[in-house]
Amino acid sequence: MTETIIKVDLNSSPYDNEKIHNRWHPDIPMAAMVKPGDDFIIECHDWTGGQIKDNDDASDVRDVDLSQVHFLSGPVGVEGAEPGDLLVVDILDIGTFSDSEWGFNGFFSKNNGGGFLTDHFPEAQKSIWDISGMFTKSRHIPGVEFAGLVHPGLIGCLPSKEMLEEWNTREKALYDTEPDRIPALATLPYADTAHMGAMDGDAAKTAAAEAARTVPPREHGGNCDIKDLSRGSKVYFPVYVKDGGLSVGDLHFSQGDGEITFCGAIEMAGWIHMRVNLIKDGMKKYGIKNPIFKPSPITPTYNDYLIFEGISVDEDGKQHYLDVHIAYRQACLNAIEYLTKFGYSRAQAYAILGTAPVQGHISGVVDIPNACATLWLPTEIFDFSIQPGEDGPTKELDGSIDVPLAPDKP
Repeated sequence: MTETIIKVDLNSSPYDNEKIHNRWHPDIPMAAMVKPGDDFIIECHDWTGGQIKDNDDASDVRDVDLSQVHFLSGPVGVEGAEPGDLLVVDILDIGTFSDSEWGFNGFFSKNNGGGFLTDHFPEAQKSIWDISGMFTKSRHIPGVEFAGLVHPGLIGCLPSKEMLEEWNTREKALYDTEPDRIPALATLPYADTAHMGAMDGDAAKTAAAEAARTVPPREHGGNCDIKDLSRGSKVYFPVYVKDGGLSVGDLHFSQGDGEITFCGAIEMAGWIHMRVNLIKDGMKKYGIKNPIFKPSPITPTYNDYLIFEGISVDEDGKQHYLDVHIAYRQACLNAIEYLTKFGYSRAQAYAILGTAPVQGHISGVVDIPNACATLWLPTEIFDFSIQPGEDGPTKELDGSIDVPLAPDKP
């Protein structure tokens, strides 16, 4: 039987578990050691460490302490791993706990994290998703059910001291260009809520003051939120410290490309079964500085899509030059507006795009001045037809159910 090398107690604080950490730092001690060829199971808190509850009140999303996140299980050391190697990670299986078969999706308040469409959805909202085997649906969003593509939103190896310094320098420089911006341009080191695994005393305090926050993806992997890193995926991670230091967390039951609500997947606690191997000197051999991966061979099969286009012209009609970010935002807004014609609220439509197996594509970046991005919405996830026709859309929902909202505090 495969060994579970890191366990969590969902009824206890992750701060009480020395095999959990919420910052990146090369000096965090290994929580467990394995050998190349070993497979093992790791248990994970949800990314907030239990701050969000299974209820109809979105105030926990409004009030979430984002300085605590993400809570990661690890680091796991691999015997023989050295800087310059590639750590090969096979994701063998992943799932929910039998006593916690639910997840949540949220829009953060613009004053506390925001999101991709925060100017359109500036206040906190939350939807709860019940998980039944491979399928999920929400009491807050009628008429939709889909199969999950379960994956870790965050997985990567520890950075070297030099890499940590590079991260902090470049992100501080960006932050300083607009230090009063809300949301902030970057999340800088913050020691007060750091959990440094098994580190304690002065060493932990010193490391926490410079440890990198886990919010963005970086060269080592990290918070990439790639929905296709699911069962059967193989990932090649650059190794930057002795033993590698593999950590994982932020498990998602399902997510649309882009994780556009920021808390944008169906977030869950659960477990992941992995196997590790090494390619010695693999970074140099293959010219790799960021992870590469092979996607899962087991994915939900949806064959019919409505595809929404967006171009580099913003909501105010301003022309931008080949701006894919704006183009994808427009594709998302176009899809949201379309779904409202069938009775969904704008918030319900936004939540669907963040949680369902939506595909996002960069479709064109050469035809000046407009980039073209597309959002592929699978039509088979709906209980009714959303195809356009001569008779116009039928309003299927009466508006009696919506995604709970928690207004900002005065």
